[in-house]
Amino acid sequence: MTVTKESIIGDVLDFEPATAQFFFEIGMHCLGCPSARGESIADACMVHGTDADALIKKINDFLAAK
Repeated sequence: MTVTKESIIGDVLDFEPATAQFFFEIGMHCLGCPSARGESIADACMVHGTDADALIKKINDFLAAK
């Protein structure tokens, strides 16, 4: 899986639950709620005032190393 800004958070978590750590690091603690699971990474980062590109890089680097 390659994560993009358009990737849905729930899809990423379903693919690799360990990616939750990267969402938690930037303050996204509501990963279990339906709206968060259905939100794109870009939308979630905008709401939380974080850099989507930096988050995507961390997640993709983590997935590539597995």
